[in-house]
Amino acid sequence: MAKTPTQRRRTLDKRPGRWLLQDAKARFSELVRRVRAEGPQHVTVHGRNEVVVVAAEEFRRLKGDVTGASLVAALQASPYREIDLEPRRSRLPVRDATL
Repeated sequence: MAKTPTQRRRTLDKRPGRWLLQDAKARFSELVRRVRAEGPQHVTVHGRNEVVVVAAEEFRRLKGDVTGASLVAALQASPYREIDLEPRRSRLPVRDATL
């Protein structure tokens, strides 16, 4: 018995970490569990990779979010940490109020 195009496509997308869009929508909880357990999961539309689902921690790492703690750590590790950042200003002259 010959397979329909949909059945052939489903067979091709059964590779580990690959999901057809309709399967990802129908089994979203499982998709999330697999992201946590196995890593990034690819979602395909019409046989093409369209999106990759990643864990939130991985997304933040890839995006490079700067938090207060990471900024402080980066400044402490910087070779420029000894530079004085305080502005050096002389006092401004006081204007004579009688003019």
